[in-house]
Amino acid sequence: MAKSPQEPETKTLAETDNYLVWQADEPDGEITFHVELNNITVHFFKEEWDEFLTLVGNLG
Repeated sequence: MAKSPQEPETKTLAETDNYLVWQADEPDGEITFHVELNNITVHFFKEEWDEFLTLVGNLG
């Protein structure tokens, strides 16, 4: 069944047994990112996601 135009297009960016990171291209043109950590999901807009990646990159 085809998605309606109001549903976001999603794609998995990374996945392990316990964690999942996925992207949603929203119908309004916004791109959001989602990090699922067991039973917690953190949602980011594009600008927040870029900052989060910088933060994680500074860990090592």
